[in-house]
Amino acid sequence: MFTSRIFAFSLLATLASALPANITARAPDLGDLTEDEALSLVERATLATVYSKCTTPNTVAITFDDGPYTWNTDIVNTLKQYNAKGTFFVNGNNYECIYSTANEQRLKTAYQAGHQIASHTWAHLDWTTLSKDKLKSEMTKTDTALTKILGVKPAFVRPPYGNYNNASREVAAANGQSIVIWDFDSGDSVGKTVQQSETEYQNVANKKPSTILALNHETYETTAKQVLPYALKTLKAKGYKFVTVAECLGGKNPYLTKTTAGKRDSTWKC
Repeated sequence: MFTSRIFAFSLLATLASALPANITARAPDLGDLTEDEALSLVERATLATVYSKCTTPNTVAITFDDGPYTWNTDIVNTLKQYNAKGTFFVNGNNYECIYSTANEQRLKTAYQAGHQIASHTWAHLDWTTLSKDKLKSEMTKTDTALTKILGVKPAFVRPPYGNYNNASREVAAANGQSIVIWDFDSGDSVGKTVQQSETEYQNVANKKPSTILALNHETYETTAKQVLPYALKTLKAKGYKFVTVAECLGGKNPYLTKTTAGKRDSTWKC
């Protein structure tokens, strides 16, 4: 215990030294902290934040995983009909290579329409089975692709299968990203029929929670062309506003960096 206390205070001191003076001036003296408080602060500083719910009342964040894929633009067009914004958690090389000319255009169309583009990491691998170095590669390869194609590095990342642990939270934190899960699942990826997914949306609409963070997958035609229109119509009737994940979390910045998109060259490949 004594060793962990020394380590925690040492790490806190290092972290504090890197903070602006106006912040450290408002912080308690390290000596005033108990061991548990010190360890808690270290954990908060070194583990990525995990969001599973929105915080802005009366908002719905509709999210789509596993693309970019064939029905991405259909989804964008449907969202436009309802004045809705969505969030796309994209892979680098899952169903298709992110660098294909078709996927480049899909991403640009969604991004330019005001939708949020976030990371689902490169090959849809379970984070909890990966070494830290391998997970870092899965994250940075996707970030690099999105920087080349759109000129942005996402501030948010979603773990495939929703699986994460403290080791993967450390890697995400070191990469500057927060983790996003969900509190509602349409069930499309586990074989639910259109009718079953629509029933799920109707049930959650009837319960009228303050917020909804909904999981869908853009890789299913039925999700894009049948379930999504139903969900938007049903939730709109309950008075919800459809926003991006960053907006539903109180207006956070969706991107860590923004720069000029790159031009296609020989490195645009999976």
